[in-house]
Amino acid sequence: MMTAHEPKIFHPSEIPAVARGGGVKTIPLLTAKTGARSFINGVTTFPPNGSVPLHKHNCDESVLVLEGNAVAEIAGDEHVLAEGDVTYIPEGVHHRFRNVSRTNDMKILWTYASIDADRTIIETGETRRIDDEHTTLAD
Repeated sequence: MMTAHEPKIFHPSEIPAVARGGGVKTIPLLTAKTGARSFINGVTTFPPNGSVPLHKHNCDESVLVLEGNAVAEIAGDEHVLAEGDVTYIPEGVHHRFRNVSRTNDMKILWTYASIDADRTIIETGETRRIDDEHTTLAD
């Protein structure tokens, strides 16, 4: 059976990471550039005590904790997460993830419900498309 889009297999260990600041690194997986039509996903690794700024998106997001322990700050409430826990964050809800370990990395798999997903940093108001954040890691 022929389809307009071919199935793909992604090997995160073979995809260059993107620096997000503070030692946080993202590996984009399924994106518009790699054939996504309705959602995008990727993996982000947080160093010990690492976090991302408080932000929101223009679409729903789900996060699966792959490794480590995290605190998810969602709409002003903090939630302790362990490996295997999953979040659902509706469009426009302020949130961020923090690695609570002082010694181990924390890794998440994120999925956005739109190929046009963007991120608005609450502190600065800066908005960027998620796909635009995917430039090759320099260090």
